[in-house]
Parts: sequence; structure tokens; C-alpha cells
Amino acid sequence: MSLFKQFNRLLATTLLAASAALAAPAWAQVPASAPAPEPAVVAAPAAGAVTKETVENPYDLKHLWAQGDVVARGTLIILVIMSAASWYILVTKLYESFKIAAQARKARLSFFKSASLNAGVDTLPEGGAFRFIAETAIDAGKDHAGELTANIDRNTWVGMSVQRAIERVQSRLQDGLAVLATVGSTAPFVGLFGTVWGILNALTAIGVAGQASIDKVAGPVGESLLMTAIGLAVAVPAVLGYNWLVRRNKTTMESVRSFGADLHGVLLGAAKAAR
Repeated sequence: MSLFKQFNRLLATTLLAASAALAAPAWAQVPASAPAPEPAVVAAPAAGAVTKETVENPYDLKHLWAQGDVVARGTLIILVIMSAASWYILVTKLYESFKIAAQARKARLSFFKSASLNAGVDTLPEGGAFRFIAETAIDAGKDHAGELTANIDRNTWVGMSVQRAIERVQSRLQDGLAVLATVGSTAPFVGLFGTVWGILNALTAIGVAGQASIDKVAGPVGESLLMTAIGLAVAVPAVLGYNWLVRRNKTTMESVRSFGADLHGVLLGAAKAAR
């Protein structure tokens, strides 16, 4: 009986403790676990000043000459010679064309207004094309008095002499144009030969190395492309210069032929007046 009373007393004590816990205020309750602190943000170190490296171009003309073989160097020398020759001819023939054009204007203003043929010849510059034509025509009129030319009409004889002098002037103007035409038509193929040779070296480097890595093929391929560019740079000025000079020579020769025709008429008139 005493054991039953002790059980009842323990049960009552447990119920009282539970009811007291439920009735307690919120501030008296056990606090919830505090939130975990936020991780500290570590500031990244400030970036230092960026230093620029100057990388030397390994595929310019200097390295092309240093790394190229005999064929590549020979091709480059040929292109340089062709370029120098074309520019020399272009500059000199253009200067000569402007010079003859100036002499044509001077001849129109001074020669045909002179008192005599000899005085007119003196107004023309020595070594010029128009003085050469005038002296040739005057000499032809003097030579017609010989026995060998006596059976040839004076008009025909003087006309032939003037025509030959004009053709010599035209031939002088056309000197060098064949070189420009040759350079303009062959320089791209010379550059293409350098391109093919560079690609062949690239393929050889790949075969020796056993792999197509960029460091094995970049140099030869760069040389080949540079050769193509040089060939075009040589050919384009030669072609443009050739067409320009042909056009200018055509205009210049019109002035020369006009002067020759007028001179022929003056000589025939002087011959008739002398009879």
C-alpha cells in the first residue's frame, strides 16, 4: 500500500512540474541557439601595376634574311633589284617626258617666230629633242644637193629625214618601258616562288619534327606570306608606272609630230623662196 502512495506522489509531482513549465513566460524559457556568426570577408590584395613586355616580331624582314636559306635570300635579292630598276626607270622617264613637254611649249613660242631657221635653232636647248629634229631637217635640205640624192624629190627626202628623227625621239622615250612591263608581269611569280619555297620548308619542318606544332611552321609560313607581299609591292608600281608613261608618251609624241610637220612645211617654203 505504501508503494502505491509513493507512485501517486511521484506522478503528482511530475504533473505539477509540467504545468509550471507550460505556464512560464517567454522570457523565462530556455533561449534558442544563437545564429552562427557570418564568416569574415577577407579583402583581396590590391593588384599591382601591369608591366608591358615588348615582344620582338620574329617574322619581319630582318629575321627573314637571318633565318632564310640561300633560295629565300636569292629570291629577296631579285625582288629588290627589280624594284630598284622599275623605280629608277619610272622616275627618269617621267622626268624626261615632262622635259620634252616643256621644250614643246618653248618651241611653239620661240622657234617659229624667229627671223631664220638658224636663229630658230639657236632658241632651242642643246641636246633637246626638238633641236635634234630641226638640225636633222636642215642637214637633210643641205644634203639634197648631192648627186646621189638629186633624183629624189626634195619634199620626199626632207620628209623622210624628219620622220626618222621623230622615230628616234620616240624610241628614246620608250627606252626602259620593256623593263617595267617585265617587272610588272614577273614579280608576282617571283614572289609566288618564294611562297612555294617557304611552304616546302614548313612541310619539311613538320616531317622532321613529327608533329604540326605552331613553332615549327610559323617561321616558314611567315616567310612565304612575306615573299608574296613583296612580290605584289614590286609589281603594282611597275604596272601603274608603265601605263602612265605610255599615256604620257602618246601625248608628248603628238607635240613632237606636230613640230616636225610644221618644220617640214617651213623648210619647203624656204626652199621655194630660195629658187
